[in-house]
Amino acid sequence: MSPSPPYVEPPLTGPADVPSDLLARPVPGPLVRHPVPLDERLIDPDVARTLRRLIRAGHQAYLVGGCVRDLLLGRRPKDFDVGTSARPEEVRAVFRASRIIGRRFRLVHVLFAGGKIIEVATFRRNPNTSDGDGDTDEEMIIRSDNVYGTVDEDALRRDFTINALFYDIERREILDFASGMRDIERRMVRTINDPRVRFREDPVRILRAIKFAAKLDLGLDPEVVDAIIQARDSLPLAAKMRLFEEVLRLLRDGAGRRAIFLAWELGVLHVLLPELAALLDDVGGDDGAPARVFRLLAEMDARTLERGEPFDDAVLWTLLMLEPALEACQGAGDRLGALMAFLEPIHDRLAAHRRIIDSVRRIVAMLPKLWAGHVGKATRSDIFAEALMVAEISLAARGEVAASQQLRQHIQRNRRPAPGDDVRTR
Repeated sequence: MSPSPPYVEPPLTGPADVPSDLLARPVPGPLVRHPVPLDERLIDPDVARTLRRLIRAGHQAYLVGGCVRDLLLGRRPKDFDVGTSARPEEVRAVFRASRIIGRRFRLVHVLFAGGKIIEVATFRRNPNTSDGDGDTDEEMIIRSDNVYGTVDEDALRRDFTINALFYDIERREILDFASGMRDIERRMVRTINDPRVRFREDPVRILRAIKFAAKLDLGLDPEVVDAIIQARDSLPLAAKMRLFEEVLRLLRDGAGRRAIFLAWELGVLHVLLPELAALLDDVGGDDGAPARVFRLLAEMDARTLERGEPFDDAVLWTLLMLEPALEACQGAGDRLGALMAFLEPIHDRLAAHRRIIDSVRRIVAMLPKLWAGHVGKATRSDIFAEALMVAEISLAARGEVAASQQLRQHIQRNRRPAPGDDVRTR
């Protein structure tokens, strides 16, 4: 029998039940303005123009959230978010080339040349949850936050302090309502207000905390760790499709190995993917199943960073669940039947897309022939490219270099052309 991981028992750091007086909306802390002149060469010029036009029109407008965090951590943001005090109709009045989208909460798309879109959002706040007296996990989950607010309310509705930083491009200052700059300097993921409350309000924040720690190479604040352990059993209360999407997000940024390790270490994997967690709990040395899983994820991460973009979700999900899937059908007379029996509970638990579950089943069934180098009729399959990628990555993770390189050459020869490739090569 394998030993229990050290994280299974909740730490004795406080009561599991959160006092009802903690359910009040977050109270703004003192605003601190940090003079931090960010390198404007890293800021999209059209985003800068959008901010300045809103400011000249008399509105508050800032870079908000993840893009500010990334710039402070020395990373080039993939996306830029603009937050403003202007209501959608007021934004629309500033930019003729714009359109209002959304029904539940309206945003403005500001249009630039080449079909480029800058998304502008009005400041929001959380709905007041203090009116009710329910304190069960299910009653505490926030279902909507579509309420306009002020800049401080918008900052404090966010989940983590490092995501609650606003950049004033004119004054070249960071607006900090939640000591987020301190956590940037500490390289720490910390929630705004009590993490026990924040994770019970929305259990998916647990996965987001893990994602940020893994993706940005940050630590988890000790109180966040304790709260995750206390709240992890609330994860099934969240919408299943959100859980499935957040697990995939753990794998897309080239930090899947660390993310899955953290999820396992914190006991989160035991709630969401007990099939994989049970495999990782076994002690098997360098050649055991846990080592194989993490070598596979490390190879997946390396390829993701090399490509500069994530793999298809079917490839990611197959790589994540490959070892337990192979174990499930080992020695089975009906391998396909055994695979489906293994995958169905995962589909039910996380509302995994049927297309992805079916693709995983078909890819795993194709792997033995691909590993042996027998491509043959497999090329006719509509998931041949995905299966070939999984086969090649798994061989590389095993250290079978020659076989891996042979399949990699096959991938390059049969690469699907990107849209327009055929035109550019004429």
